[in-house]
Parts: sequence; structure tokens; C-alpha cells
Amino acid sequence: MNSRKAQESSDMSSEIAFTLAAAKGVSFPFQANQRYPDPRIEILHPSFAAYRLYSSTVEQLASGMRWAEGPVWFGDGRYLLVSDIPCNRIMRYDEATGVWGEFRSPSNMANGHCRDTQGRLVSCEHGTRRITRTDYDGSITVLASHYQGKRLNSPNDIVCQSEGSIWFTDPPFGIHGDWEGERGAAELPQAVYRIDSNGELAQVLTDVPGPNGLAFSPDEKILYVVESRAQPSRLVVAYDVSNEGTLSNRRAVIDAQGAGALDGIAIDADGNIWCGWGSDGRAGVNSEGLDGVRVFNAQGLAIGHIHLPERCANLCFGGARSNRLFMAASHSLYAVYVNTRGAGFK
Repeated sequence: MNSRKAQESSDMSSEIAFTLAAAKGVSFPFQANQRYPDPRIEILHPSFAAYRLYSSTVEQLASGMRWAEGPVWFGDGRYLLVSDIPCNRIMRYDEATGVWGEFRSPSNMANGHCRDTQGRLVSCEHGTRRITRTDYDGSITVLASHYQGKRLNSPNDIVCQSEGSIWFTDPPFGIHGDWEGERGAAELPQAVYRIDSNGELAQVLTDVPGPNGLAFSPDEKILYVVESRAQPSRLVVAYDVSNEGTLSNRRAVIDAQGAGALDGIAIDADGNIWCGWGSDGRAGVNSEGLDGVRVFNAQGLAIGHIHLPERCANLCFGGARSNRLFMAASHSLYAVYVNTRGAGFK
């Protein structure tokens, strides 16, 4: 379906009876650095010194998840939502009080999230293989679940353009087994999709190996997409975006060079690309010491690295001035203040 929308109550999610729904992951201790500057924030190129705050340190805000993903900031409520996919729940961190708890459980194995132009939560659901919007009254609207009569695979990451269109990636990761979704057959090629402001769904890319994180440049004229299964190295590729939403001029901007593994990405106001980073996981690949966030400038030069004790899957900017980087990393949620703001902050 291209534009079918169906109102469904939250209890529809009970159709997916995952035994892990009420389970918790392991909480891991973390010792913040007492002295400044924090050695976890590494300058790889002199230009990154302008973005590191001398008196800011990496903090662990919460732990106890099985696989943390998809953070999204709600500035109007001063809270952050983050997915814990295998535990089938969305967690909430309250910045004002530090309270940590469940926002939604079950979550239909939700992964990536964004906010639309009206500030509503838009989510990728592995379990139901769809894109949903949560309205302010708590009702859920299905924005996309099929394309040309065939089911989506497992929507992964998502971003909203300022003119109202919603873009998302759809790899088969969530249907490979019963850990981050429900085992099933792929009916469509892995792809990148666009839902326009009228609700029409279009398949815009089908030649992306493992489409994963995606983000727009500050002026929204460039779309960055992570090719998380590219060989021999994981890549971030860029496309020019037309006013009509078509993509052209594919080029590789970041090459993980066979060691690091790319996942989610976020763009700052200067166009730097902040990448969820970690060990590659392939046999014979030495990725020791790479867990965390690697920062590249718009030309693809690695300029900085934020070291974490866990692999970082996804990240977003938030806080009152959009200068706090939130990092969803395996079992835990981390944060650090930086001397820049997320793209699009007014």
C-alpha cells in the first residue's frame, strides 16, 4: 500500500507474544573521568579541538538494556526515548530528574525513531514490519507497512525532512531471526523509502547493501546513508536531493577501512558526521579500541573519536541547546556535552 493509514490502539502490539518483553538486560558499571580534559574524547585532527569542551566528560545515564538503539530527543518535555529492541520496549530518560524507566512495552520491537514536523513520534517497528506515528492522544497511526502489495522487511532508521517528508531504511536485519524481530521471508529488496507530505510511499534506492543509519546535511541538499554491509569496507554514501525528493550523484564519503562498523549517524550544524562506531565483528578483523563514536568532517576526514566501553549503535543531539550528544551503546545510554549543535536547531 502507498498511503493506507489505519488507526490502531496500543494494545494491538500484544499480537506479538515475545517472551523477552518483560526481561531486562545486564547493567554495567561505569566510572566517569574525574579530571579534565576527558581522555575518552580523542582529537584525531586539530580541527576537532573546536568541538571538544575542555570541562565536559562522558557520562553514563542508564544501563540494563540488551541492545540500545534509535534515540530521539523531546525538548518540549526534556526527555529522551531510546529503543531496547530485544526486550521489546522503549525506554525514557528524564533529563530534569534523571528518572529512567519504560515508556512503552511492548513496543513491537521498535528500532529507530524521529519526530515529524508536528513533533509527533514516528517509529520503525521490526516486529510488525511497519512505520507508525504516535499522536499526542496516544493513538497509533500506521504510515507504511507494504509497498506494491508486499510487506516491508524491518524498517531500521528514520528521519524527517523539514518540508514534511519522512525517509527510512528497510534492511532485512529484523527478520533474520527471533532476537530483534520475528523470523520471516523478505518480500522486497532492501531499500530506502520516502513518505511524502501527502502520505504516498516511494522506493527511492534499492542498491544499498545493508541500508542503516541516514541523515540530512544542514541545508537538506545532501542525504547520507550508511551501507552497513558494503564490502570490503562499511561506507557512508551521499546523494544530492532534488526539490522533488529524487536522489542523484552517489559518492562514498566515509570508508570504515575494513575495521570499524558503521550504524546510526547524526549531523551537526557545521555538517560534521557523527557516526555510531564499533568493532566490525568479522573474523580476522582487528577493531580493538574502536567502540564509541567517530566524527568525520563533511569531506570524510576522521577528526575525533569518543571512546565508550560498548559499541555505539545510534546517537542524536539534544538538550536545551542541542549541544548534548546522546549515545545508545549496546547495554547503556551515554551522553557528553560538545561545542556544536545538532543540524536544524533554531
